[in-house]
Amino acid sequence: MKVLVYGAGVIGSQFSVRLHEAGHDVSLLARGQRLADLRRNGVLLAEEDSPAGRRVPVPVVEHPADRYDLIAVLVRTHQVDAVLESLAGVEGDVLFLHGWAAGARPLGTVIGHERVLLGFPAAGGTMDGDVVRYRKSNLITRRVAMPIGEPDGRTTPRLERIVEAFRTAGINAKPEPRMDAWLKTHAAFAVPLGQAVYAAGGPVSLADDPDAVRGMLHLMRQNLAAMPTPPVPRGFAALRTLPEGLLVALLRRFLKSPTATHSGLSNTSPAEAAELERLAEQMRACAA
Repeated sequence: MKVLVYGAGVIGSQFSVRLHEAGHDVSLLARGQRLADLRRNGVLLAEEDSPAGRRVPVPVVEHPADRYDLIAVLVRTHQVDAVLESLAGVEGDVLFLHGWAAGARPLGTVIGHERVLLGFPAAGGTMDGDVVRYRKSNLITRRVAMPIGEPDGRTTPRLERIVEAFRTAGINAKPEPRMDAWLKTHAAFAVPLGQAVYAAGGPVSLADDPDAVRGMLHLMRQNLAAMPTPPVPRGFAALRTLPEGLLVALLRRFLKSPTATHSGLSNTSPAEAAELERLAEQMRACAA
């Protein structure tokens, strides 16, 4: 497949390397200093805190070409509008892999509804200068598949083809028939989590404040109660039914774990705050 990975952050860099090494014709789109670093050094990867790393010379571009078999968009939620404008005249299916609680319609209105697929990456990591430090695989992360779906929930030949392309590249992916509900459920959980971590200055600091964790849990429950459909996956319903004390203890344990530390939760940049606010706006619009 001829693939454009739009966005050279932590996950876009990881995906471009895996697809490139699986034999696909991959281009990684970047801008500014990140583009200059990639042209000079290639994609630099290292596992979590490991001093060892590797360099992968993935082709990089500053602007899209005329046509692709697949365009995988891996940018922050508040950056999507600019991406849509740049893809309006580019041919190819577009898979949006990021937080998004507004549904497929505003995406398809700009680039064509028939081109849109939705998903969310099951990967994590942090940027250390120009080195991508990806999250170490463990039993839990290996069982979590990246959901990808058609906006109308159908299982189509193109969806099967895209899922298979990711799988052959070593990226655990699966078709998800309720992708819009999945993304709304994720936002209901992730926005209070991200904003609480941001306010505390990091996941460990938040874990040390049980009252803040309890307040975060209350917001998660409010968000889930306001959703127009049941949560997807169904396991998120446990956030509304399990005892508060148990959930607070579990959340505090998660916040202190290496998984939380190396999943990007420690990011307290202005871009992180802007993304969380855009997701919160989308959720408020859905509730209204």
